[in-house]
Amino acid sequence: MSFADVHAAHPWDDVLSSVHTKTEADVQRALTRAANGICDLEDFKALISPAAAHHIEALAKLSHDRTRQRFGRTIQLFAPAYLSNECQNICTYCGFSAGNKVARRTLNPAEILREAGALKKLGFDHLLLLTGESNKVDVDYFAAALDTLRPYFSSLSMEVQPLETDDYTRLRQHGLNAVFVYQETYHRETYNTHHPKGKKSDFAWRLDAPDRIGAAGVHKIGLGALFGLEDWRTECFFTALHLQWLERKHWRSRFSVSFPRLRPHEGNLQPKVEMTDRDLVQAICAFRIFNGELELTLSTRESPAFRDHAFKLGITSMSAGSRTNPGGYSEGKEASLEQFEIEDDRTPSEVATMLRNSGYETVWKDWDPSYDQSETVLA
Repeated sequence: MSFADVHAAHPWDDVLSSVHTKTEADVQRALTRAANGICDLEDFKALISPAAAHHIEALAKLSHDRTRQRFGRTIQLFAPAYLSNECQNICTYCGFSAGNKVARRTLNPAEILREAGALKKLGFDHLLLLTGESNKVDVDYFAAALDTLRPYFSSLSMEVQPLETDDYTRLRQHGLNAVFVYQETYHRETYNTHHPKGKKSDFAWRLDAPDRIGAAGVHKIGLGALFGLEDWRTECFFTALHLQWLERKHWRSRFSVSFPRLRPHEGNLQPKVEMTDRDLVQAICAFRIFNGELELTLSTRESPAFRDHAFKLGITSMSAGSRTNPGGYSEGKEASLEQFEIEDDRTPSEVATMLRNSGYETVWKDWDPSYDQSETVLA
């Protein structure tokens, strides 16, 4: 049995109706149970429902308290490092989409090192490596990039195309710590509409990628949906359902959830469903109440004003000073095509100062390799 089977057992329209018809009594019950440390998927439905929008202050307080208890006053800072914008997929919401007639670029080892040097000067000790999906950026390329960067960073994560279990196992032996595979949308028909061409058009292959990551023993697995393609509340339920499945099956791994909202890009797809700032706060708080161990990430897609307030409500990780194009840190925004426009363009130092002024400690790495006692990770 795979998560694709679990997903198929929960028809989208049934879940949407169940979430949107939760009542005030359902919300009160969920909050009472949450105060006692209990929150199942039905409770989660209530917490993300329209009825719970009237209880945002209660959600925020409970989420803040849970986060302080588990993570203290710490926020991890990381940087996304784009290694390539070449892509053979057509994704209607992405600047890297194969249909966009723009210059393509894949960094070579020397260029990767220049990016690494620029990022180290900014203070980062944790990188998230990203690429498009192309024959030029295969497992051999990823392994070489990890080998190039491993001597300079304590933790390396990847957000690339879904791979086979053996590929993840191999990359883990080259120092890979975490993999993020966002489903984009859990609505199969909408997924097919927005991914008409390329390997990414295989809904089930992407859906079961986190299972393959877990089977390879990767330290951390990241999930999420791109808010704006479909009803955000239903997307949150399926993300939580996916999370629950993975935690039970791959209990040795850690897990994180991100909250990306659709941003302007080369193609300018308009959101089908708006997710307001208040909605996003509700989603963040609901996930924290649902899972006190979960790492929650807020990216530079969001405005400085929103991030300065929302991070206190449940967030444990934030990107800072992001560049969404290959070569962007060492050469600037003009180096190549950006995947999307960022909203918070403050420097990492400025974000760190904001956090310190708010009474929080900044953590510049995810973990240390010495924490892993397995024999498959290189020293």
